[in-house]
Amino acid sequence: MALLQDLIQQIDDPALRDRIMKETDKLVKQKKFGLVFEEHLPECTPLYDMEIHVGSKVAKKTGYVNDIYTVLKIDDDKVICESRETREEATFDIEEMVVVAEFGEPIYPTLKPLDSVENAPDSDLWHTLIEADNYHALQLLEYLYAGKVDCIYIDPPYNNREKDWKYNNDYVDPVDNWRHSKWLSMMQKRLRLAKKILNPSTGVIIVTIDENEVHHLGMLLDEIFPEAVIQMVTIVINPKGNTRGRFSRVEEYAIFCFMPDAYVIPSNDSLLGESEQSKKPRWKGLLRSGADSRREDSKNLFYPILIDAENKKIIKALGALPYPEKPILGEKIEGYEVAWPIRSDLSEGRWMLSTETFNELLQMGYISLGKYDSKRKTWGLSYLSQSLRNQIQNGEIIITERDEVTNTVKVEYASEKSKQIMTVWHRSLHDAGAQGSDMVSTIIGESRAFSFPKSLYSTKDAIASVVRNNKKALIVDFFAGSGTTLNAVNLLNAEDTGSRRCILVTNNETSNEEAVELSTNGFKVGDLEWEKHGIAQSVTWPRTKYTINGFRDDDSELEGEYFTSILTESKKERSVSQIAFIENPLSMTLSEKKQLTALIAKGVIPQSLIKQDTKYIISDNEKHTISILFDDTVADEWIEALQGMDHITSLYIVTKNKKIFSACKKEIKETLGDIVISEPVKLPMKVGFKTNAAFFKLSFLDKTSVALGRQFKELLPVLWMKGNAIGKCPTIESEDIPSMMILPQNKMAILNDEIYYSEFDEELQKHPEIKTIFIVTDSETAYREMIRHYDGKDCYQLYRDYLDNFRINTGR
Repeated sequence: MALLQDLIQQIDDPALRDRIMKETDKLVKQKKFGLVFEEHLPECTPLYDMEIHVGSKVAKKTGYVNDIYTVLKIDDDKVICESRETREEATFDIEEMVVVAEFGEPIYPTLKPLDSVENAPDSDLWHTLIEADNYHALQLLEYLYAGKVDCIYIDPPYNNREKDWKYNNDYVDPVDNWRHSKWLSMMQKRLRLAKKILNPSTGVIIVTIDENEVHHLGMLLDEIFPEAVIQMVTIVINPKGNTRGRFSRVEEYAIFCFMPDAYVIPSNDSLLGESEQSKKPRWKGLLRSGADSRREDSKNLFYPILIDAENKKIIKALGALPYPEKPILGEKIEGYEVAWPIRSDLSEGRWMLSTETFNELLQMGYISLGKYDSKRKTWGLSYLSQSLRNQIQNGEIIITERDEVTNTVKVEYASEKSKQIMTVWHRSLHDAGAQGSDMVSTIIGESRAFSFPKSLYSTKDAIASVVRNNKKALIVDFFAGSGTTLNAVNLLNAEDTGSRRCILVTNNETSNEEAVELSTNGFKVGDLEWEKHGIAQSVTWPRTKYTINGFRDDDSELEGEYFTSILTESKKERSVSQIAFIENPLSMTLSEKKQLTALIAKGVIPQSLIKQDTKYIISDNEKHTISILFDDTVADEWIEALQGMDHITSLYIVTKNKKIFSACKKEIKETLGDIVISEPVKLPMKVGFKTNAAFFKLSFLDKTSVALGRQFKELLPVLWMKGNAIGKCPTIESEDIPSMMILPQNKMAILNDEIYYSEFDEELQKHPEIKTIFIVTDSETAYREMIRHYDGKDCYQLYRDYLDNFRINTGR
């Protein structure tokens, strides 16, 4: 309705205008159902690079872009114009005015190179940042990549803050009655174009939003993507909360639209809570402890195991030593060191497996060699129990790695390797303050460099959830803002050596405060001083360049580290503590034992495990990470029972005897070793990323000049992107246009003069790697004849292909 009302205002007859307005007011009051919003006057586009001619449609650079004038005459540096609304003539300085294009008028785009960063000269991978109105950039991308984009991630303005977005070059006020309609109208146009570039089978579009427009947006996406499966994820981005008078808001939303064959890729992280250390299957100690653990209890299980100490490799187990013959500890057999089942009190024990079973499991990689115990003169060994082997058989446990030297496997639970990602994400790394605003300020080197950026990690997790298994995915963000999406894609590529390519699009708007200051100082939109303060040139590109290089333009290195999804194992000593304040530990009552346990274990050990005759507490429950020795006279038995209990991280010894405590602590260290902790690998920001990026500004060309082949150099970046932006964007330094360009480094070729077709064809035969071919000819017949041998290659006819397809702003 707003569109209709704006058009009514252009009616010259006041009586007719008033009558029609009254009738439209009646229509506005009618009740409507479903998603209803008013389609506003289409956004007009200022074309700062276009020269003003007689007949041009222009607007004032400092005014409303939809206040349009027609140029009647140009007199030196003055333009005489007629207002389309009032029909009155007015004279302006030509520098005050800018050419504008209205919706429905064809304009012809190109990409003007502004800058580039190259930190991987041997790589074909080049990301791109396009400074442009995203509507026109999307129409350009429709021609370049229709149906080819794997993932679109956008973070549009949330329409809830003062002056957080513009419509027709004017900030939209929060109290504007048409605010929702203007926002939905703006989004509808862009989402319709976005759908055209998205892979119709496996593509996914992700839109982040808050509660202000989430329901409107959901209905709009339902309307535009009826074939898609739509799910919403809730992301906690501000744990401190944002209070607006009632509840304190901590979250925002990401709406995922999955095209029919697109799915979420399982991860080792559900994202519901803080990432926990992966639960790993516990290998069992080969030396038997507890009851029936003496040699005489099972004489056939006292046998030697040969060890290649240099390579830390188990060779084999030999037959049992006849009872009661004694082994010579420390003596080699067949040139190898030997492990015997010797207990911590140096008495003879026995293994858990027969010789035959041991050797079978050794061949399978299910036996692991531990540390050498100098006191017992033997080695620690462990194995995968029958229950764990059964779980490997049924797929509950998976083998993730096998040592090339020892053949020993690494295993983990399949559920830990492949979890389904949840629809609520609560993760400290998703904090938009610390990992968004603060990170951008740190990278740019200025405080408050950008308002409301996304957390790098919530963006990475969202994108990774749909392209984790597609290392060559094409990802587009046409509300690029501070450039978080490209930063996230680079981090994801660094984690798994991927070559995913990212295209960012952002305008170069300044903040309202900066615009007022620049205007006060006499600068106008389009001036270099004004443009360098815009978001694309002051934030998006600097962040892109700095994060790729690892340093800023002043050569100062970036501080800080990235957290990755790659886990590494580090070691930490177990905590062993002496409880020396108990005067007579052996006389402790049941109540005293429970009180002591409650004091030091703090609920980790249940009281039900403690009895009057309990001499020590050891539980094989993974949650019971504490063990307590009450009676130091059974220290050897306790230490034997600890074998294989890798989950126990804290141990307490109740004794007043420091010598006994020191001896036990040493034995524990040799028996259990260090705790193995899984931690995320961190990448120093100063290292940068091994990749490249090019920065362009969307500009516009004259149709006639294009048709005459006069603007080939200006079109070359567009052709490069059409050829999938492989390698560094080619340039032409001379004024002369070459008859042909064979560009194997870009996997593309261009024939500018069909007279040279034979030479062109001959050169192509030398470069089978070339996949994209452009041929300049006005003859459709000649074009078809020239490309008939190029099966499997993408061929395009210039300039017909360009002029027929690049009809920007025509509402295709």
